[in-house]
Order: sequence, then C-alpha cells, then structure tokens
Amino acid sequence: MKPSRRRRGARRLWTAALAALALPLAMLSTSTTPAQAAALACSVDYKTNDWGSGFTADLTLTNRGTDPISGWALTYSYAGNQKLSNGWNGSWSQSGQQITVNNASYNGTIAPGAAVGTGAQFTYSGTNAAPTGFAVNGTPCVGAHQPPVTVLTSPAAGAVYTQGAAVPLAATAAAADNATITKIEFYDDTTLLGTDTSAPYTLSASGLSVGNHSLVAKAYDSLGASASSTPVGITVASGPAVVASTTQLAVQQGKTGTFTLKLSTQPSANVTVTTARTGGNTGLTVTGGASLTFTPSNWNTAQNVTITANASGTGAATFESTATGHTKATVTATEIAGTKAYDARFLDLYGKITNPANGYFSPEGIPYHSVETLIVEAPDQGHETTSEAYSYLLWLQAMYGKITGDWTKFNGAWDIMEKYMIPTHADQPTNSFYNASKPATYAPELDTPNEYPAKLDTGVSVGSDPIAGELKSAYGTDDVYGMHWLQDVDNTYGYGNAPGKCEAGPADTGPSYINTFQRGAQESVWETVPQPTCDAFKYGGKNGYLDLFTGDASYAKQWKFTNAPDADARAVQAAYWADIWAKAQGKGGDVSAAVGKAAKMGDYLRYAMYDKYFKKVGNCVGPTACPAGTGKDASHYLLSWYYAWGGATDTSAGWAWRIGSSHTHGGYQNPLAAYALSSYADLKPKSATGQADWAKSLTRQMEFYRWLQSSEGAIAGGATNSWAGRYATPPAGTSTFYGMYYDQQPVYHDPPSNQWFGFQAWSMERVAEYYQQTGNASAKAVLDKWVDWALSKTTINPDGTFRIPSTLQWSGQPDTWNASSPGANNGLHVTVADYTDDVGVAAAYAKTLTYYAAKSGDTEAKTTAKALLDGMWTHNQDALGIAVPETRADYNRFDDGVYVPSGFSGKMPNGDTISSSSTFASLRSFYKNDPAWSKIESYLAGGAAPVFTYHRFWAQADIAMAMGSYAELLE
Repeated sequence: MKPSRRRRGARRLWTAALAALALPLAMLSTSTTPAQAAALACSVDYKTNDWGSGFTADLTLTNRGTDPISGWALTYSYAGNQKLSNGWNGSWSQSGQQITVNNASYNGTIAPGAAVGTGAQFTYSGTNAAPTGFAVNGTPCVGAHQPPVTVLTSPAAGAVYTQGAAVPLAATAAAADNATITKIEFYDDTTLLGTDTSAPYTLSASGLSVGNHSLVAKAYDSLGASASSTPVGITVASGPAVVASTTQLAVQQGKTGTFTLKLSTQPSANVTVTTARTGGNTGLTVTGGASLTFTPSNWNTAQNVTITANASGTGAATFESTATGHTKATVTATEIAGTKAYDARFLDLYGKITNPANGYFSPEGIPYHSVETLIVEAPDQGHETTSEAYSYLLWLQAMYGKITGDWTKFNGAWDIMEKYMIPTHADQPTNSFYNASKPATYAPELDTPNEYPAKLDTGVSVGSDPIAGELKSAYGTDDVYGMHWLQDVDNTYGYGNAPGKCEAGPADTGPSYINTFQRGAQESVWETVPQPTCDAFKYGGKNGYLDLFTGDASYAKQWKFTNAPDADARAVQAAYWADIWAKAQGKGGDVSAAVGKAAKMGDYLRYAMYDKYFKKVGNCVGPTACPAGTGKDASHYLLSWYYAWGGATDTSAGWAWRIGSSHTHGGYQNPLAAYALSSYADLKPKSATGQADWAKSLTRQMEFYRWLQSSEGAIAGGATNSWAGRYATPPAGTSTFYGMYYDQQPVYHDPPSNQWFGFQAWSMERVAEYYQQTGNASAKAVLDKWVDWALSKTTINPDGTFRIPSTLQWSGQPDTWNASSPGANNGLHVTVADYTDDVGVAAAYAKTLTYYAAKSGDTEAKTTAKALLDGMWTHNQDALGIAVPETRADYNRFDDGVYVPSGFSGKMPNGDTISSSSTFASLRSFYKNDPAWSKIESYLAGGAAPVFTYHRFWAQADIAMAMGSYAELLE
C-alpha cells in the first residue's frame, strides 16, 4: 500500500519588489557509444493486514539493478484459496492461484534503487501463508533483507535522574535473515553518546545536562542494515527529585484513581514525601499515600497515592508531592463524569503529549512538527514547526480547558504563538512605507524550478489594497497580525532569525524564521532551497538567496513573511470553542483577552480573500488584459493558499509590499471560523468591513463546497483567478466559479494537492462543526452526501483495525456554477487509489462523523466514529502516543538534485555549498548526524524502503481532541 505522504502544501512567497532574469535549461549531454543494458534485479517486500476472513497485501517492488525498469509485470502465487477482490497502484488480475500485477500509467518506470508500492484486498478461508516466489518481467526477485528490531529497555520512559548521576542505558536487538547484531549506538536526540559492540548492550551516561532528553538506541547488523528504537524521554534534574508516574490523572465521579511516586536518586537516610492538593477542585482529595516513607533500600520502588472524587464535582485540581531537599512532583487530577471514558482517554493522551520528557516541545514550549527529527514533508526536518502546529496547540488547550476548567494553558498557548510565530514590529520594521494603491510588483509564476529566477514586470497593472487603511485605523499600527508559516525551532540551519533578529547566526539559540517553497507549482519539498525570512546577505550568495528567485541589477536587504490561512483560521476556530466552553463554566472572562486577539487575527486574515495582485476576480486572462481591482472586486471571499508581506530592512529608505493569493483549495476553507467572525459577538473584528466580509465569505465558502462536490460526494480541488499563476488562458471549456477557473490540483503538483484524503477530513470536520452549531441546511446537504461516500469507503475489520481512504484520483470537472440552479456535477468523479490506517487522518475523520452524528442523529456515522477511535486506542498505542508504521518509498529523493542557476555560488550557514551540483541532502548535511540516517543510506544504496513510526504533533492533538469531542457529544 502506498503511504499517505502528508506533504502539506507549498507556502510560496514572491518578493514582488525585485526584477529577475530567466535562465535557459541546461543542455543534456549525449553519448555516441551504445550502452549495454544490465540484467534486471529486484526485490519485493510483502506485508499483510489480516482479519481472519480477508486481508490486504502491501507490496513494495524495489529496483536492485543499475538500469531503470521501464514497464513492469509482477507475478507470484498463493498456496491457499486467496481470492482477489480489488487492487490499487497497478492493474491486478488472478488466474487460479497466480497473481499478476501490471504497472499503472504513472508508476511504470522504476529508477535504480527506487521502489514503487502496490496493493490489493483478498478474501480467504483456512490458512493464509505468505507467497515466497516473486518475479518481475519473468526475472525472479529476492526478498529484501529486513532491518533489525531494536528496543531501548532502559531507562524507563519519564524517568527522572539527578544531574551528575549515571543514566543506565540498555538495549536489545534482533537481526533478521540469519544476520547478527554487530553494534548498538546510543543517542541523545541526534548526539552520539557511545557504542557497545557486544551483548548485553549497555552504556552509562553521566554527563547529561539539566533538562529533557530523548534517548534512542540504534542497532547495526552483519548485512549492513540498521534500525533505531522508539525514543524514550527522560528528565535530568539539578538535584534529587520526587518522581511521579504521570502528570495527568482522570478520576471518575465517586471513584478513585492512583499514581505512583519514587525518588530519582538513592538517599542517605529516610525521606518522607507528602502529597496534598494545592488548588482547584475541592471534590478531589488524597485518601491514600498522603505521607510515604522512602528508605535507602526502597527509594526506587514505586508507592501509590490514591485520589478520591466526590459524587458530583467536575474539574481539575493540582496535587504536589514534596520532600525536603527534593524537587517536587506535580500531578493534575481531573474529575470527570462516570460515563466519560473518552474524556479519560483525552487526558491520558494529553499527558503523554505535554510530558516534557516525551519530546513534543522545545525548551520554549513550542510544539515541534514531530518528536522524530528525520522526517520530510512540508517541513523538511522534524524539529521545525508550522503555524499549523501552533493552531493545533491552541485547539488542544481549549479542549483541556473544557474538561478541566483550567484556562491558563490556553492563554499560555496564545502567548507562545504571539511571542514566537507572529512577527514583531522589529521583524517587519518598514510597513509604514507600504503604499496601498501599489501593493506589489507583478511577477509570473513559472511551471518548473529550473525556469527561475522569474522576472518582475512593472508594466502589469496591479489593484489597490482596500483593507490596509481600515486595519491601521482599527488597531493603530501598520504591522500585520498573522502567523508566519515555518520555523526552525532549534536553529538547525543556523540562520538565527529569532523574533526581532535578522541572521544572528548558528550560535543563536531558539526559534528561527525560515522559508522554503518559492518556485512554482512543480517545486516539491525535495527541490527547495531553504532561506531566511530576513535576508541580510550574510548567508547564501553575494545577494543572499534573493537572486535564486528573482533577478535584478542590484538588491536590497529585506524581510518577508508568508501566512498559511488554514492555520490562522484554525486558531480562530479554537478561540471560538474556548469562549463557548469557558462561558458554559462561568469563566468567559478567563479567555476574553485571547479571544479578542483571535478576532484581530481574523481581521488580517482577510488578505487571504484577495487576488495575488489585487486584480479583479473573474475571467481574469492575460497579465495586462486582466484589469486591476478597485476595491472589494479583487476579493474572491475564499480562504486562499497564502497571503504574504515584506519590505526593506533599511528603516531610513524603506519600502514594503503585500500580496494575496489567486489560488483557492477546498481543503483550506473554514466555515466555522467564518461563522464565528461574522455572527459571534465576542469574535467580531474591529475594522469597518471585517464582519461583513466574513459574512459574505461564509456564504461563498458553502457555495464553493457545493460546486466542488463530485458525483460520488468527495470535494474536488479548487479554483484559481490566475491560471498557471500568470493569468494565462485556461483550456477551452474549463468550468468556472464566479469567473474563477476550476483547478483539479491548485497550487502544487508534486504530489497533486488534492490527492490526500486528509484534506477531505480536515475540511469536512469544519463544515460538521458549523452544522452542529447552527443546523445550517447547506452544510447538512454537503455533509449528507460526503458522509455517505466516506462511509462506503471505510472498512472496520472484525479485530477492530480499520482502513480508510488514502490517495484519491480525479476525473472530469464540475459544472460551471449557477448559484440559483447548481448543477449535479455528473461529470466530476473521484476514485480511491489506496487505503490507509493513518491515525491522524482517522481522528479528523472521526471528529467529522461525531459532529455530524450529534446533529443529524445518523447511527452509522456515530458507530463508525466510535470504531475508529476504539480501533486506534486498542491497536496503536505506544509510550509516546498513538502511531502506526509508515513505509517511506519517497525517501529515495534525498539525492534529488536541487536546481540552482549555474552562475550562483554560495554557502549555507554551516558551510554547505549552494551550487548547480546541490542536492536535497547536500544542502542539509546535518541529516548525516541523525541516528536514523543509516536507514536512508541503506535505501539509497539499494536497500528496502525505510519504515518509520512518526509522532506528529498535529496528529496526536487531533486524536486527543477526537476523544474529547466524542465524550462531549455522543458518550
């Protein structure tokens, strides 16, 4: 099965004040000597998900030869009565016991060392033995060598050690295919602590600094394969500490809950630990273990503390366990209703996410994209973060406030976001020079990265910005209040663009603003050149990074930021729920300040409603022919892919610019946020026309969903006011929505932007919230059809595991929009190419079904939501959260070339060369120090596609919130 790639979309920023020079394509060298084709060599990995009477088979075919495989037919046979039901990523057929899979049109060529995935579903009875013989184009394939299984057995997750004390590391490993383990390396995040070459594999680490540490064991075998363990989080304290087994405890009304205590280090004499409630819900009391004695012999033996809840209270209380000379342990216990098992699940997972030792957060409290560092999606490293992650943190803390009554964490999350992800005045110092009548200079978007830099054209008219003046009048500032989309949290690249700093350098600590995507719809994350948001020419080439994207006779040092509208809208959505839930508790005043800031953010978010260059929306063809907008006629009233703003760093001779985006995606719309900003008093924007704009946006978004809904029920890609990003002429017959042209894959094409089912679940969840809150008939109509389609493509297996759609394929187009008589879209179709057990997407999908079922009473939606949540809770838990293994065949692209013009020469902050020979990996040499790097090396050398188990922050938050939503609405 092909894994969900989850590569969030490209946030493209155009610096719109510089000129550019397009360069020709490089000439390809040719040879007059014919090459001798090498023999075909291949391997096949075969995995199943078996539920007793049927199974899915996932096959990864890897080219082990030195020549490409051009067209392939994979054959193998079963020994039993397995019967083919359907297949994906290839044309499947069966004759007797033999299976044949022919390549699909899009995966017929397999480069040397590359792999393709294909899969199918079968029924059977009796036994289901795996096939042993595979062949491609008649050539037998070998089985791929499997990497070792590695487990870090010590220390225990969440353990606390005293600074200077030895931390005992131990690991076990098992090798496959008669190989032997040759060594195990122990890492603290990406820092190698030491190596052991013989069993038992141990290491004593005594130099760990005070703070939280993520420890990993990595085993190597005699055949060259290696694999890392799941990270284990520990804490090193400055002195002796009391250690609690958890930070969060759920206690049902009238019942008890327990946690355990022990000491971090052996004392010289007896130590008494007392536990008492220090604040919060008085219905929770300590009824056992209030005073515990630890001796020099039992100091490391856990002892119980019992918390008892009364029969009627709700909410959280803080319990502190203290001892003389020891750092205290704090546990938050929350009293929940006796029937709220899913609230208890929320708190359990919340505790894992927020436990500092588990590695989800930086020392500043910023959520990383993932616990794991080696991950490439839209962020190109796991310890970057996105505005998306910040918005999920807000939403997670809002639900925590709903369950516990504690709103300090929600307010704290807003403060962290405002401090680190919303540019300060020092980051955007020249907005006062912005001329709303001339927002930016036009530059075309080009099809491929190697067509850049792009030349700006001052001869193309641009429209006027109609909201800049009213925003300044409302908020008394020229600065923009919106999140930038991407942040290098640990300053791994070394730009040092911390808030208020410009290229402070590798020695700077803390978060650094960066950007990546900048060169057209075909630029994937694998083809990007990372760059700082404040370019002072300290790194890169002689003009920093600017002349990679635009070209001019001279350059000015400048700052530039790009906003991801879906994240800011999600922040507004979270604030809406925080206000609703806090008011229900009589605590509306606790969140009023943050909610007011959310209204302000929503006011600025209207920049996402405008054409990129404020041109008139509708039938906009030709850069010069398409007229400039004169106000609100430049607004499409939808949430587009981005808005961006920038300017000079020189405050004495400054300039500034702002742009919107012409491209709108169905997956980015948020009718709940539009409803809140237009109809909910506490979130009313201060500007003169903000509320009215969001009211119109709400109507327009619901129409957009209806226009994009396929015959089957899924929501298609979107629309653009600028075909190909340069106001080109679309193909004849392209349907329109208020004059905007239908685009199956708006914004980015590698991979196609609307093939991921996650966009369906994310977007429909917002529609379902809007429907649950208002009963809106248009929302219900869209959901009725979408839910029927999604349920028909969902499988709940007898053992509780599940399969949901993963990759979607599209054909046809919607009917041209007629608001008074919408078409049936009989020519717009979707098929499901493959399926997944992705837990993050399943959580968003379960939330959609939960909100829909709560309002509509749909029984199947309710039972499926419960089954998805129960399935992942039963089958996919680990020490860090809920996650499933993923095969990442796309990681063969680490060696992909990154286009750099032949005349460009520069350096990354760490000294990595930027030149026409650069690759994705050569611009990111830090990856070679990652404990998981050997997986990539093995794969690039012809090994099997690597398997990772990722703990993405957004996914864990979404799973927790799905549990909380189910508890609130359906339990």
